Amino acid sequence: MFCFILHLTALSLLAGAAATNQAFTSFGEININSCPITYYGQKYDKVYVAFHVNTFAVCFNGLYKPGIRNDCILMSGGTADRGDLAVLTREIPTGSGVHKLLPNLKNAGKCVNIIPLKDSQQYEIEQVELGNFGAQAILAIKTYSGYLNEADAQVNGLTVSKQIFQTADTSNGVITDVSGCRLSGVAFKTNTTVRDPKICSTVTCDVSGVATAISDCGPMERCRGDGRCMLNTMCIVTGSTVISFTGRVESVPDRCGYTLMKPSSIPGFQVLGFFQERRRKDVSFLDRVILQLDETGVQISLEQGGRVRLDDKVLTLNTSAQVVRGVELSRDHTGVTAKISASNYTVSVHFDGFTALMHMTGPGGAPVHGLCGNSSSSLIENRVNEHSATSCEIQYDDAADITINCNTTTEWCSLLKQAPFTACNKHINPEPFITACKHTLCRYPAVDGLRCQFLETYARVCSHQNNITVESWRPKTRCPAVAQAFCHNRFCSAHEFCGESRGGRPSCLCRAIFASKYRSASTFGEPTVCEYKSASLTLANCLLEEKSIDYSVLHLNDEVCKGELDNLTHMVTFSFNSGKTCGTVVMANTSQIIYKNTIMTRNISTFGLINRHSPVHIDFSCYYSQPDIKSLAIKLKHSSVVQQITSGRWNYSLTMKAYTSADRMNAIEASTDIQLDEKIWVELKSEGLDEKMVALVTDSCWATDQPSPSEGLRYDLVIKGCPNPADQTVEVEGNGLGTSSSFSFNAFQFSGKTGDVFLHCRLELCVRSGSACVPRCGQTKRRRRSAVSKYEDENPAFITMVWTF
Repeated sequence: MFCFILHLTALSLLAGAAATNQAFTSFGEININSCPITYYGQKYDKVYVAFHVNTFAVCFNGLYKPGIRNDCILMSGGTADRGDLAVLTREIPTGSGVHKLLPNLKNAGKCVNIIPLKDSQQYEIEQVELGNFGAQAILAIKTYSGYLNEADAQVNGLTVSKQIFQTADTSNGVITDVSGCRLSGVAFKTNTTVRDPKICSTVTCDVSGVATAISDCGPMERCRGDGRCMLNTMCIVTGSTVISFTGRVESVPDRCGYTLMKPSSIPGFQVLGFFQERRRKDVSFLDRVILQLDETGVQISLEQGGRVRLDDKVLTLNTSAQVVRGVELSRDHTGVTAKISASNYTVSVHFDGFTALMHMTGPGGAPVHGLCGNSSSSLIENRVNEHSATSCEIQYDDAADITINCNTTTEWCSLLKQAPFTACNKHINPEPFITACKHTLCRYPAVDGLRCQFLETYARVCSHQNNITVESWRPKTRCPAVAQAFCHNRFCSAHEFCGESRGGRPSCLCRAIFASKYRSASTFGEPTVCEYKSASLTLANCLLEEKSIDYSVLHLNDEVCKGELDNLTHMVTFSFNSGKTCGTVVMANTSQIIYKNTIMTRNISTFGLINRHSPVHIDFSCYYSQPDIKSLAIKLKHSSVVQQITSGRWNYSLTMKAYTSADRMNAIEASTDIQLDEKIWVELKSEGLDEKMVALVTDSCWATDQPSPSEGLRYDLVIKGCPNPADQTVEVEGNGLGTSSSFSFNAFQFSGKTGDVFLHCRLELCVRSGSACVPRCGQTKRRRRSAVSKYEDENPAFITMVWTF
């Protein structure tokens, strides 16, 4: 070591190292990009030097502070309090004296950073040298006065190597190798292979600074940090996609039941998943999860809406866990959770109506079978016929949905690789979740909150498995601010699923296969059933809801006779007989007697000025195979109006656009079909206003049956900046907060009218001062208006939109 320091110093003098004028006193920041240093696998082109008490510190991630994790080299500073930098650029070939002193040094040297340390009298006390050997580096220290010196090399605040040497004359020093690798925040020395019990792995560090690890743990196990492995893994079933314990991705193509997990360590226990279609026949979704407890066949079923059954008995659950047959069961707004512990293993299953999260912990080594497990069994081998519908394996091929843009979908799903989800990426691989997202949304419309479900699943897995909370992803993606189980507390029949109706409300909608036979025949249900002097007609309530028909407002010729809803099947039956005629008209011809009645909507006069229920008139008799249907649809004629307004010297424009989705992704075009009671979002936006000074206020919006805003029938939607309190479907957002606002409502028609419906909005400009421009809805005191500014028009603006039948 002594010889090297003399040799290196001689090289510096002979080469005439160029000073960089980066002098420092007490502390400083030095740019070394002309001779960067790779310190234990991390490359740096800047160092931070500082004198702290009697210590001189060279750090790479900021100035040295005791207790702060940093990459630093700490050494005695003696009486020095200042220094500077010189850089020597010279090839040091392999086989040199340096390489003989440091056998692990395999690369040639390129340059050396020389930092001489001096005292206030400019006497040189010490010299620190950092040598660049490609992916490797060396540290040399030479002192010029006799004292005990210590070189402490630290990574993340932890000592990697430490050398202590005594100097008695001007020729002593120390040289050490500061090359190495990093893995999981731990530093390893070059050309070494060691077993790290903290990560249960054997780590090899090569001369290029690359560390490779061979784990002692299996793909379903995690290291306990003490050299022992334990089973600690998750399986996710989201939509039709299964992400196994080992990260394998598999999609269920049909509507059958499958064994999700069957751990060999818990005899008789297995988790089954059952899949069903929704709006399309060719895309399936996880519909319920069954925990089979033992060989006797005792089962706990986690179902849609948060319903839980023990065999055929519905259980009443709350947030406090209750033990049922050895299983802890609880229920909250995020879904239902079942937890079982046996044979030193614990399995928990959480189901929110869309996604199942299965977490298993315990001793390592025991195999787990099923789609979630570590076996190589095929999809068909894991299919279970029990509880599966007949012909569930039949696969369909529906026509492609032309409204779906897979490129846009891919961009949305890839948000999982962007901030703020990147906080989780290094712990949970986002690719399987992106695959699941694209697999569904490239084939199935983004309705019923599906766009957010996949993001929610990834964030929940990250929180559950690694205790990492992904911050602020909901407002960025316009997803609901609070996690909520899919259609919580909404229980549908076997042929229904819970989704959003056109009015934006959770409703029991028809499954595609069930509804297909009725839709192809243009009926609402089964054929008429005829008996002697009687008839009955059974309709599917989910088909009625698709047309915004409320079965409770329907009746036969006699208004007393209404439909009866079966609470289990949700089928609605209308019937009459000779004892209860319900206004039945009996007609006779030469060969037959015909019993005829009509299903109709309640007297239209009881609805008031407007109604949101499609008029219904269904004649049925024993000889009609299908009911006669009459329905109305609304189609927007114009969805966007732009009006230029001049106010003195200032020009600006106002735009009103209509959409069928809250995220403003689906603009209503002239060809868009709008049904009665379908939710419509209207956005009012201005361009050219001074956003810092002026706010746009939507004072009122109303509909008329005439083009003029002041003629004909009138129905108010927004009154004095607030929703019409008589119409619960109206919502106003952002009014008076900036230069745009929006409101939504459910489409309607004027009672007894079949002509055009015109929408008008009265807009005002307001000088921004605190919240003075925001309407005070729900308060008796009317909001104060700011003083009139040069921006305000003499006449408030009108924008008109029209839709027609």
